[in-house]
Amino acid sequence: MIEISNIKLYLDKLDGTPQDERAQLRAAVLRRLHVAPDEVTGVELRRRSIDARKKSAVHLTCTARVSLRGGQAAEERLLARLARRRDDRGVRQVVASTPRLPSPIRGSYDIRPVVVGAGCAGLFCALALANAGLEPLLVERGDDAARREQAVARFSETGELDAESNIQFGVGGAGTFSDGKLTTGTKSPLHRLVLDTFIEAGAAESIAWDAKPHIGSDVLPGVVEHICARIRELGGEVATRTRLVGIDWEGGTATPRVAGVRLATTSEGGIVSERHVPTSRLVLACGHSARDVFSLLRDAGVTLERKTFAMGVRIEHLQADIDRAQYGPAAGHPSLGAAPYKLVSHLPSGRSAYSFCMCPGGYVVAAASEQGGVVTNGMSLAARAGTNANSGLLANVLPTDLAGDDVLAGVELQRQCERAAFELGGGGFVAPAQLVGDFLARQPSSAAGRVAPTYPRGVAWGALDACLPAYISDTLRAAIPDMAHHLRGFDDAEAVLTGIESRSSSPVRVTRGADLQSVSHAGLYPAGEGAGYAGGIMSAATDGLRVAQALIDSIEN
Repeated sequence: MIEISNIKLYLDKLDGTPQDERAQLRAAVLRRLHVAPDEVTGVELRRRSIDARKKSAVHLTCTARVSLRGGQAAEERLLARLARRRDDRGVRQVVASTPRLPSPIRGSYDIRPVVVGAGCAGLFCALALANAGLEPLLVERGDDAARREQAVARFSETGELDAESNIQFGVGGAGTFSDGKLTTGTKSPLHRLVLDTFIEAGAAESIAWDAKPHIGSDVLPGVVEHICARIRELGGEVATRTRLVGIDWEGGTATPRVAGVRLATTSEGGIVSERHVPTSRLVLACGHSARDVFSLLRDAGVTLERKTFAMGVRIEHLQADIDRAQYGPAAGHPSLGAAPYKLVSHLPSGRSAYSFCMCPGGYVVAAASEQGGVVTNGMSLAARAGTNANSGLLANVLPTDLAGDDVLAGVELQRQCERAAFELGGGGFVAPAQLVGDFLARQPSSAAGRVAPTYPRGVAWGALDACLPAYISDTLRAAIPDMAHHLRGFDDAEAVLTGIESRSSSPVRVTRGADLQSVSHAGLYPAGEGAGYAGGIMSAATDGLRVAQALIDSIEN
């Protein structure tokens, strides 16, 4: 197969339809390779990105794989011909390979792994274990996707919080209601397996080639339910409304090892029933908001460590303003869609701020999982057609910022800030909000300007400093003007800040070794964001697959 990189498609030649884009790509491939149309049997788009470095010449840059009539021999002749003409730059021969889920294990083993948490790490770990024939039990404290959507909608409309099923808890994890971005800073051959699994489960095929892929919070619930159905088909069990309340250990304090788990089935009224499940392999993929699980681990003596996390606010601008800032005169072209951004500011103070989970054409959502605390997040639907753009605007909290020696001090700081935000909002999960201009001027706001906040429980205008540590507020205040040097209008005085964003990552890491087991308790496999080993859907799913393989290796070896 021939791969061609850096294929440019110009907007003035595109009408914005997928069919036209495919036709233009095929024509560009033929020109690049100097071949006749009947010599090419297939053109596969592998990557598509938007190059907006020059606002006067925004264009698409693509990578494609091409199949030739005559197979490998024809490919080699073509490459030799291009090399002789010194016209082979960006053209190479590749061998297509597709990573796969683990094959069924050898022999017969009386071991049933338990996976706690059905976010992306837990889902992909359980899927891999099920494909290996281990019939895992996947435990999720929240509801299945359909019932969870109802709980989230009810909370947004009425303020009635189901503490077990919400934006943080439920099948799909927190990522289900945060746009479904599939970008990642890591590189792994497993990424393609994750993307292919999502596509098979109902996500758009474009996620396989889009440089900044997303699924959309309207599509993700169906996707994760499809994955759950596949786990069941392979012999696994998915237990929703089921919470981990205890872990049994054997081997004494010197060599503790997992012996079983205690699970509680819940309803909105509390615990309905409890059961004990024996197991020697426990995957802990509980997510960054499972604070009760962190306490359970600390009390059991499992080795934990503080880690850097982040807190801040959501910032909203008009999407049209972001489009113009990013794409210039090309803004609005149907081939571009709603523009994203990614910003970071390194300040003279030594601290940094950055954008997080940027949602083009999206909405700020109510993401609390505890009574008496306001938490915000962002989401967008597949079409990204909302009026506003929103993003987390965050600053790091370092372990050295935390007082005392409690490993869960970061959790307590999060909780304190969330409760302060609740009080500033006046109750009912109303969120505190402030205009950017007023925030920079250190004065409270009294009303919205031209950017209408989208937080569904409503906002209370005022000042945000009272619900964030001073080092967070001061860092954001210094970063906003600096970021505006890179994205024109980011410091728009009428942009909206809504507090607080406190759940971007876990403040705790469950320390694991090279075998991906806890360094202190054998048979315990920490995985994903909550355990401190991922930072988004892709990295969490990949970590879940890696943990599944490590667990399988521990059985087979």
